[in-house]
Amino acid sequence: MKHITKLPSMVLALTMVVSASAEEASGPKPMPPMPDKAPPAIDTDGDGKVSEEERQAGREKMKEIFEARRKEMIAKFDKDGDGKLSEEERKAAQETRKAEFLAKFDKDGDGKLSEEERKAVGDMFGKRPGGPGGPGGSKFPGKRPGKEAAEVE
Repeated sequence: MKHITKLPSMVLALTMVVSASAEEASGPKPMPPMPDKAPPAIDTDGDGKVSEEERQAGREKMKEIFEARRKEMIAKFDKDGDGKLSEEERKAAQETRKAEFLAKFDKDGDGKLSEEERKAVGDMFGKRPGGPGGPGGSKFPGKRPGKEAAEVE
C-alpha cells in the first residue's frame, strides 16, 4: 500500500525532471537585436545614444502620458464616481474600446479583422519589434504565437 501512495509523487518528480531537461536542452531564447540607433523622440541630442538625462526625461514623459490616459479613462468610464474603475467599469471600457477599434478598422463589418485589415492597422501604426515577423513576433503574418489566424481579432 505504501508504494501505491508514493506513485503519484514519483510521477510528478519524474515529470518535473524531464521538463527541466527539455528546457535546458533547448537553451534560453536569444534576445531580439537592439536597434542601431536610439529613437529620435528619446535621443533629443541626436547622438544616437540615450543618456541618463534622456532616459529620465523619457520616463517622465511616459508617466505623463499614462496619467493623462488614466484620467481620460476614469472621466469616460467611472460611472459610480469613486475615482477608479471597478471590474465592471473596466470590462465596459474594454468592450467600448474594442468596438471603437473595430468601427475604425473593420472595413467589411464582419466583427473581426481580415488579413488586409490587419495589414492596414500595421501600416498605420508602423512596424515595431515584436510584431508579426519581427523579433519575438510570429513568423507567419496574421498569426500570433499559439493562435490560428481566424482567432486573431
